[in-house]
Amino acid sequence: MAKYRKLGKTSDQRKALIRNQVTALLYNGRIITTEARAKEVRKVADGLIAAAVKEKDNFEEVTVKAKVARKDKDGKRVKEVVDGKKVTVYDEVDKTIRKDMPSRLHARREMLKVLYPVKEVPEKGAGRKKNTKNVDLVDKLFTEIASKYVGRNGGYTRIVKIGPRKGDGAMEVVLELV
Repeated sequence: MAKYRKLGKTSDQRKALIRNQVTALLYNGRIITTEARAKEVRKVADGLIAAAVKEKDNFEEVTVKAKVARKDKDGKRVKEVVDGKKVTVYDEVDKTIRKDMPSRLHARREMLKVLYPVKEVPEKGAGRKKNTKNVDLVDKLFTEIASKYVGRNGGYTRIVKIGPRKGDGAMEVVLELV
């Protein structure tokens, strides 16, 4: 007896499907899919959220010196001529960054194994490459989603049946974050 549903797919297709649906669930908060797929996606999503809740505050803040380009009033970099070449002027600034502890770093890398990269395209500039933004889903898991479920022991997702699909009669469900 198998420990998971095969979903009528080969292993690489099944893994890709589950990764895709987990990514969509965490990005959008809810997805509509079949009941069998939802039960498989739920296992993976709950595991990721549990890891995020466990490692939520496992970091230290460190102050580092960073070189930042000086900018003028228009937001353009200030350049100065040195030995006949134009060179950008840099200022040293103290920045506070979060440094993950080893267990949180491990959890982050395990999450990155599962989640696909997500690009956010604003409606205003759709179709233009420079307007797209990469969404850090792992950071969203640690900050937004984990803080929501801090006092909860499991059960981070909910499956609500919405009826049979018109084409093949498969039971469709809404899988959402509680």
